[in-house]
Amino acid sequence: MSKTQNNGFILIVDDNPTNLSLLCEALNSEGFRFRVAVDGESAIAQVERNQPELILLDVQMPGIDGFETCRRFKANPVTQNIPIIFTTALADTESKTKGFSLGAVDYIPKPFAQEEVIARVRVHLQLKQLTESLEQQVSDRTKALKQAKVKLVKQEKLSTLGELIAGIAHEMNNPISFLYNNIPPLKDYIAGITKLLLIYEQEYPNPTAKITTAIEDLDLKFVLEDLAKILSSFQLGSERIQKLSNSLRSFSRLDSDAKILADLHLGLDSTLMILQHRLKANGDRPGIEVIKSYATLPLVNCYVGEMNQVFMNILANAIDALDEAIMQGKMSNKIPQIQIVTEIDSEQSLVIRIADNGIGIPERVKQRLFEPLFTTKIVGKGTGLGLSIAYEIVVEKHEGVLDVNSQPGIGTEFIIKIPTE
Repeated sequence: MSKTQNNGFILIVDDNPTNLSLLCEALNSEGFRFRVAVDGESAIAQVERNQPELILLDVQMPGIDGFETCRRFKANPVTQNIPIIFTTALADTESKTKGFSLGAVDYIPKPFAQEEVIARVRVHLQLKQLTESLEQQVSDRTKALKQAKVKLVKQEKLSTLGELIAGIAHEMNNPISFLYNNIPPLKDYIAGITKLLLIYEQEYPNPTAKITTAIEDLDLKFVLEDLAKILSSFQLGSERIQKLSNSLRSFSRLDSDAKILADLHLGLDSTLMILQHRLKANGDRPGIEVIKSYATLPLVNCYVGEMNQVFMNILANAIDALDEAIMQGKMSNKIPQIQIVTEIDSEQSLVIRIADNGIGIPERVKQRLFEPLFTTKIVGKGTGLGLSIAYEIVVEKHEGVLDVNSQPGIGTEFIIKIPTE
């Protein structure tokens, strides 16, 4: 270690002026910065204000001795990693063993040899630097591994969800198409049969008793009227399922590995369609009212499927927040609502605001909201990845902004900003 490498200082703790003079002279000759304390109490006070790189500590001092001073340093998490070298005339094995057991790293015997003092100080400063460097490397590697793990989990989550939804949509498409496309000819067939029966009634107004009984048992007039209603219900139901299938395909968009121009209103509506079952009234829970205020927006160059994932995570969290507020009895005077507002701001960014009027988010939770694996939900209810995935998609992949405003007891609003250019 060169004289200029160490920007910290060494603390010398000794009550003997001669010893202080010798140690100060030795350190000064090599360019080390140092400070002095004459007893254990003042040494502890100094270290609490400003931590040294290393401590040269005399064993025999008035007040608390060096052993007790060392014990206190090592008992304090803030100072426990500072290397301590005892300076002492005690050469017995018991004293040395006691010092090492308290956490000292070395002994310098008195009387001092200047070369030995400098050599031991250099060695332990170098060891300290190497230890800190190694700890930092371990910390960096651990952090990198954690980030890599979270990234893999995020990718797997997105991929699995997209494949699952795309698979469901594909499996739904064929039978729904079959039903939907066969309803019109079925309507025509039934209309033709109805017309034929009416003609038959006109041409043969006096049927046999057997036919009359069959007509009365069947209640033919009611059946013909009800058939039309049943077909209309079939058509309406198949249209709704077809819309859901289209929404699922639009939501997954596994075909968009690259950015494409897209209407984000379609993504919002597709997501709402998929979440429709959670928005409806359920048992004692009233239905959640969705209020949409859409501005005229341009098409945005984006990863469509991933933006839909953002909408899904935020809207699902809003529904969870409202469910929790209702369960806690905090919505008795309010209709549960989710408001979605879109606009273009002064910076020509596309802005999407999704707000609920639930219980809100405490400040301590809000600060960690986008942190991977952080969740306030019970085990099995949430992974802690939804909002961190949303943040990564909006901020990192689209160079946008994802922010949150929340007031406990009033509600929470997520703001998504995506550049239009």
